Amino acid sequence: MSCVGHQAAGTWRHPSSQASRYNDLEYWTQLAMELERGCFDTLFIADVVGVYDVYRGSAEGALHDAAQVPVNDPFGAISAMAAVTQHVGFGITAAVTFEHPYLLARRLSTLDHLTKGRVAWNVVSSYLDSAARNIGMEKQIAHDARYDLAEEYMEVVYKLWEGSWEEGAVLRDKERGVFTDASKVHPIKHEGQYFKVPGFHLTEPSPQRTPVIFQAGASTAGRAFAARHAESMFILATSPESARALTDTIRAEVAAAGREPDALKIFTLLTIITGPDDEAARRKHEEYLSYASPTGMLALYGGWTGLDFASLDPDAPLEAVENDSLRTTLESLVADGQQWTVREVIRQRSIGGLGPVLVGGPQTIADALERWVDEGGVDGFNLAYAVTPASTTDFIDFVVPELRQRGRVQTAYRPGTLREKLLGDAGGQTRASHPASHWRQHYVGQESVADASGPAASWA
Repeated sequence: MSCVGHQAAGTWRHPSSQASRYNDLEYWTQLAMELERGCFDTLFIADVVGVYDVYRGSAEGALHDAAQVPVNDPFGAISAMAAVTQHVGFGITAAVTFEHPYLLARRLSTLDHLTKGRVAWNVVSSYLDSAARNIGMEKQIAHDARYDLAEEYMEVVYKLWEGSWEEGAVLRDKERGVFTDASKVHPIKHEGQYFKVPGFHLTEPSPQRTPVIFQAGASTAGRAFAARHAESMFILATSPESARALTDTIRAEVAAAGREPDALKIFTLLTIITGPDDEAARRKHEEYLSYASPTGMLALYGGWTGLDFASLDPDAPLEAVENDSLRTTLESLVADGQQWTVREVIRQRSIGGLGPVLVGGPQTIADALERWVDEGGVDGFNLAYAVTPASTTDFIDFVVPELRQRGRVQTAYRPGTLREKLLGDAGGQTRASHPASHWRQHYVGQESVADASGPAASWA
């Protein structure tokens, strides 16, 4: 996340942490190069456009600990990171509730061009009331209604990316002086409940047309949305056993949506603290915990759950509640049968945030990751950091060699776009089973810009 404190509260104070350099472009370019050294698939950048002001009814705790505030726009550093790398992808979070699809479609197409097809879009609907208030709404849109809006949003961007410009529309013909064949560019004429977009996409087709679609909602509405649209999905689970129930359900829903079983990759959130051996990793974990901030963590959990943890009995068991925040946050905690309390959240999640923490040497960590894949049914991991960039470098130096020996991770990148690298799909565009593909030939033969404007003027 383009901020100081993301999932680990307080660890920005650790002597080796570079988190407070989040405003420096070199921080991001160095991180991208480090991830490519480890053959990571993607740098995933989360985002919020509100503040965590539920805890004690104020944003003071979040500001004090830099808990996801201050926070920069996630798009800013992508071009620079792409310029110093060749393969690693970039997953960018943008909320459908706060940005018009006509504008976001152009921003994502632009980055897909500039990165040569290495962009993914993490589709979120936002969850903070503070964000809604600051764009003129009284409160956040109700949880399931946000997904209704998201469905129409996706229809609009698919029309723009896939249907507006035909293949071969861009000629670049210097001899005839024709850059674009206007007869192959079509207005989408979208009129819906939430959006009206009559015109055509401002950007010519990018390498992937539609960026790889990421999605992170595991509620009932979120899973249904992911089953239709997502090519990669992030889940929250406390153990391989609890992950298995989720992954089986999600894959069944993907099949019910008419898509192939391997059309969606499932990743679970983990924080890994490692070193040359188990004892060194345990010492490092204890050292990191000495910097953890209970206030910062409870500020984050207040925003994630919509509950003011200051008002709760610190030793009473937590229960999942129905509200318009991240419903799966508390659901993921109570699903494994453990009696979570406020005190346990502070103790176990001040590092790790929404996901579990694994501590151990290379063999211990590799064994655990294999369990998550083999028994939990996940395809991979969304790795948060305890201390940045040390957590990433430690994983690459200690764990990646062990995983490579076991044949569990890639040793080189596939050629092509992010979609080709991640899913192995030739050509780099969405599969025929994906809803974006419906619009690929939809406007061929229909009214074009040339039809609407008449013949081009000729000046003698």
